[in-house]
Amino acid sequence: MTTSFPETKTGLRLGLASAAVTGCVALVLFAGLPLRAEDANPVLAKVNGSEIRQSDVALAEEELGPSLAQMDPATKKDNVLSFLIDMKIVAKAAEDKKVENSEEFKKRLAFTRSRLLMDSLLANEGKAATTDDAMKKVYDEASKQIAGEQEVHARHILVETEDEAKAIEGELKKGADFAELAKKKSKDPGASDGGDLGFFTKEQMVPEFSSVAFTLEPGKISDPVKSQFGWHVIKIEEKRNRKAPEFEQVKSQIETYVTRKAQADYVAKLREAAKVERMDQPAAAATKPEAAKPAESKMAPAKK
Repeated sequence: MTTSFPETKTGLRLGLASAAVTGCVALVLFAGLPLRAEDANPVLAKVNGSEIRQSDVALAEEELGPSLAQMDPATKKDNVLSFLIDMKIVAKAAEDKKVENSEEFKKRLAFTRSRLLMDSLLANEGKAATTDDAMKKVYDEASKQIAGEQEVHARHILVETEDEAKAIEGELKKGADFAELAKKKSKDPGASDGGDLGFFTKEQMVPEFSSVAFTLEPGKISDPVKSQFGWHVIKIEEKRNRKAPEFEQVKSQIETYVTRKAQADYVAKLREAAKVERMDQPAAAATKPEAAKPAESKMAPAKK
């Protein structure tokens, strides 16, 4: 990597070799020094002497997340900093009024503390579980399930009645272009793409649709097919055996799956060791609920 230096103004060039050497030595000496903590985490504002640092802004951005999503970086930073300034001012006023001594505040503080403890511990457990070996193992197991599974590339025209579907089937038999007819007649959101559904596996479509689509040969057109959405006329473009996507394509999905599974397993383990008494249920009904299961990762690449 090359390092570019800003050009000096015409009248400010270093005219002495010794000055240039001194500058180079200083650069070499100081380049290897770590940033001071204050430099890495600068003070952005002070409220009655209380500092607000860059790390405070980062934490607030994480907490406020969704409400900041549409803001550009500069606006986001300014809004968050303003929020933190107001928070400091109002929090001090609350302290002066002894708000923290109220029972309501104590309950909320206890709840928030427990929630933060839980979130922090589960985050650590999830992070520790997402090793390369663990993620590769999940990938390999999922790849074996995917390999050889058939998928089809189909188009369809969706209409409301059987009569409409039969009329469309008749036009297609006379040589009408399927894609053009789909654009004109289909009520499906994909009509503008000529009814193109891309590639899909059998379980990705409703059973009535899949049972026909996977029996048709490429190039063939179906009789009208009824589903909960209406009446379909289906054309199969291509069939193939599904291939697993490359690891890097689905790495983020696998990481999420491994993280959630590790967290769910950890909670289940702790629950097994805990004594839980449900006072709102009869003893026989107070069974231990299953820990939340992580969402299944199908590792399906996004359709074009």
